Amino acid sequence: MALFHFHVTQIGRKAGQSAIASAAYRSGEKLHSEYYGEDSDYTKKRGVLYKEILLPPHAPTAYNDRETLWNEVEKAERQHNAQLAYSFDIALQNELTYEENLEVAKKFLQEHMVSKGMIVDFCLHNPESDGIENPHFHVMSPIRPLNSDGTWGAKQHRVYKLDDNGERLRDEKGKYIFDAVSTTDWGKPETLLYWREQWANIVNAKFAEKGLDCIIDHRSYEERGLDIIPTVHEGVNVRAMEKKGIVTEKGQLNRWIRATNDLIKKLKQQLENIKNIIEDIKKDLEIQSTPNLVQLLNEYYAKRNIEASKFSKYAQQKAHVTNLKYLVEITNFLQENEIYSVDDLKQKTRQLSDKKDDLQSAVKAQNKRINELKQLYYTMQSFTKQISLFMTSYAL
Repeated sequence: MALFHFHVTQIGRKAGQSAIASAAYRSGEKLHSEYYGEDSDYTKKRGVLYKEILLPPHAPTAYNDRETLWNEVEKAERQHNAQLAYSFDIALQNELTYEENLEVAKKFLQEHMVSKGMIVDFCLHNPESDGIENPHFHVMSPIRPLNSDGTWGAKQHRVYKLDDNGERLRDEKGKYIFDAVSTTDWGKPETLLYWREQWANIVNAKFAEKGLDCIIDHRSYEERGLDIIPTVHEGVNVRAMEKKGIVTEKGQLNRWIRATNDLIKKLKQQLENIKNIIEDIKKDLEIQSTPNLVQLLNEYYAKRNIEASKFSKYAQQKAHVTNLKYLVEITNFLQENEIYSVDDLKQKTRQLSDKKDDLQSAVKAQNKRINELKQLYYTMQSFTKQISLFMTSYAL
């Protein structure tokens, strides 16, 4: 099934992360970190189908070596809480061959990242190797841009605030007031939105080229007008724990979301069926007043039974049984939900819409709590690592 998945995060020391360790995991290699003085060995990792580093023309050729590249990135970032790289995981398509998936991945990366001066380290993985059902590729790209001479450039530059005379403004302590402005547009929300759209366009063009009747859509459910609550991204660690029977907070949340979406879908379908039946009855009987739904349902299915009389005896019996089944199911549904008239039906529809809004608000609150816990966990990891390094240094 065609799948759109385009997830972006940042790899940073503040979250206890290492560019070397991240690159080693994605590529299934053993890499040495000069910054931490330790190795990250993922040579036993399975599922890495392809890996390549794509460089813009002005990048040093030495950066074709993964260990060299990411050690240079670590050296360029001196802050203890520095953001090191953008990290993308993007789903490929089961409808395309390995060669076609590799083709669309490289086309996207060359046209929309490398051509803009970004260094791209990408690895193509098997389905399920990272908790994603489709084949997929991971991308790491340094946040710090390269100058035209191949040296590392600045992430930001200062734009000083000026008074009416064009003089720099100072704050209460006498320091100049300025805004820190990014030197690239790589981290802007509108750039991410553009990338997502262009990825969908490239994949859909390949679908069309092959004559496949499927598309992917970069827009959210809400933007497409779909009453579906989106699940949260689980990641490889959560998926691995869930497979072992360990219940996780994200796993529980996604199970609840899927069950809620199924319930909403069934309710909407039942309500839609009832609306369609009412419209058919109103057209036939020219009903002007508010009808009793159960009475109308009986009349509707009685009419269907009469229409079935033109069929064979076996077909008549089958139609009567089917009509009775539907009549009982819908009547029970109406009674259970205390729906007796068209006005009751309209009110129930409004309540369903309100419930969907409440559920979406609840999911947003839950996601916020997950992010807070995740940040606390990474902070504690970083703090523990720093203490360990300090104690090791003190012992020496």
